[in-house]
Amino acid sequence: MEVVNIEEPNIPASIAVAWGLRDRPGKGPRPGLSLPQIVQAGLDVARAEGLAAVSMARVAKEVGVSTMALYRYVAAKDDLLDLMQDAAYGQPPEAPADKDWRGGLTEWAWAILHALRKHPWVLQIPVSGPPLLPNQIAWLERGLTCLGSTGLAESQKLSVVMLLSGYVRQWASLSIAVGAAGPDQAARYATTLARVIDPVRFPAVSAAMAAGAVDDEWDGGDAEFVFGLDRVLDGIAALTHARP
Repeated sequence: MEVVNIEEPNIPASIAVAWGLRDRPGKGPRPGLSLPQIVQAGLDVARAEGLAAVSMARVAKEVGVSTMALYRYVAAKDDLLDLMQDAAYGQPPEAPADKDWRGGLTEWAWAILHALRKHPWVLQIPVSGPPLLPNQIAWLERGLTCLGSTGLAESQKLSVVMLLSGYVRQWASLSIAVGAAGPDQAARYATTLARVIDPVRFPAVSAAMAAGAVDDEWDGGDAEFVFGLDRVLDGIAALTHARP
């Protein structure tokens, strides 16, 4: 019988390096240089000057090698950004032994939000696919573990984690953008809106404005984040109660 040889799919260089499947894409120019040093240099540039300042040439300069030499460690800028993003998230907190699934996911969501607020440039990197890097998988593992006692199907657990992480990422993006606009953002918005809308055409918005719902002082987003998080968790609770 003929044996069919099925080749394994090619693993992107950044994924292979991150998981320790290879030391680096090629031989390095200097024994003292390591991939963690390169990633840390990228993090330092992004933190100080923003993601737009991160380039292979700039990171090479930070670690004291030529740009071509850096390519021996990191195959492309996209690979570097992937590794930087994974490093920015870091490891998730340990699963709390004294919390139920809801308390565990609440802590998990807040930890992600704190990581994104610490490294807001991560939000500028488009989501190009499911999690593949070590820290990303660790966060996924932690979220799925919180749902272990719910009785949900494995596919449902995965969907829950993706839903919750999407909510946190969306809120982090919004709150950081509004926070950057300054503390008077809400007041300016309410004043502008009052001048342009027609109460007859938009009665519901007008009612919200009359109640002061749109001109409350911006508090950093935590109260609104808690409200939305609780509603997402309420939906998950309903799903656990409705299971066969």
